[in-house]
Amino acid sequence: MGTDSHTQIRQIAISGYYGFRNSGDEAVLLSILLALEAEGKAQGVTVKPIVLSVDPERTSRTYGVEAAHRMRPADVLKTLRRCDGLISGGGSLLQDATGAMTIPYYTGIMKLAQLLGKPTFAYAQGIGPVNRRWMDPLIRHVMERSKYVSVRDAESAALLGRIGVPADRIEVVPDPVMGLPLPAVEAATIEGASEMPPVIGVSLRRWRSDGADLVRAAEALVALSRRRPVRLRFLPFHTPSDTETSEQVMERLRGRLGDGSSAELAAPGDHPQQMLLEVSRCDALLGMRLHALIYAAGQRIPMLGLSYDPKIDQFLNRLGLTPIGTTEQLDAEAFADAACLLLEQRTQWQDKHKRAIDLLIDQSQKPAQQIVHFLRHTISR
Repeated sequence: MGTDSHTQIRQIAISGYYGFRNSGDEAVLLSILLALEAEGKAQGVTVKPIVLSVDPERTSRTYGVEAAHRMRPADVLKTLRRCDGLISGGGSLLQDATGAMTIPYYTGIMKLAQLLGKPTFAYAQGIGPVNRRWMDPLIRHVMERSKYVSVRDAESAALLGRIGVPADRIEVVPDPVMGLPLPAVEAATIEGASEMPPVIGVSLRRWRSDGADLVRAAEALVALSRRRPVRLRFLPFHTPSDTETSEQVMERLRGRLGDGSSAELAAPGDHPQQMLLEVSRCDALLGMRLHALIYAAGQRIPMLGLSYDPKIDQFLNRLGLTPIGTTEQLDAEAFADAACLLLEQRTQWQDKHKRAIDLLIDQSQKPAQQIVHFLRHTISR
């Protein structure tokens, strides 16, 4: 393109866990798209994304961007050849807890882009766990050859360091979803809302094969409901699995909740901002899904985290918090104590954590700033 900054156009491929109807990962994608658009405008670049998705038609329809099928090699190759670079991220892409093919897939996409001479960028990645040591060279190779590497927590940076990626090449940033805004809608004012029981958002996922963690979560919610009336609103972040999990827990609650308490299931909708809006309407949240906690933080909703993975502990730690329990242990009465305290001291909780939350929101835009700057000043077309 010409030298006029207002005419620069850059196409960028985006690789991640997209199109699988996981609200957290879809929120990551939307956050990246919005950040790239904002930074493009600020720096005089028109950024045109092409998203690699398992459901490109739905992705294109939802976000108004071009998309290609992530599992069709010819489509991936065609996309990478057309683009000026590749973003890999965010989310927990480089881990082997979900299977042995996850890391080879995402590093393979990055390596293919690099072989085609395209710059690659790691965008707020969550690294690990990596239990298969033969995968270390795959990660190290593509990270060392990337133009920009950012991870979403210090633990991910430390793991990359142990794998052999130089520390001075890694930037620690928040999860991109910290910067996700509410949809442009007016929230309806409910008459007499102050008279209603407080809303407790509940985001659970299946983890233990025997379901003992969900049994403990149900007992904790029962204990809370017997302390004070509450409206338990279950939030399925990954459909249909979280919907089924929520329904199973709700069945365990049937007939056991305290007077004035109730349980209901939210409709997740097709857009991540719809779930963000749901979270914003809660008075407090019990979150097992990482992005349920991130949504809550971004909306200043007091939260209690239930840890199933180190990423939960790592995010809570950035806010000065610790989990209320784990998939191995959750004391029902201790949970009820903590939840009641959050509801009684909601404003104090928000004031205490405001500075940390504001900092994460501000820093969540850094990867987009760096990537757009590189695309504008380094690539000539």
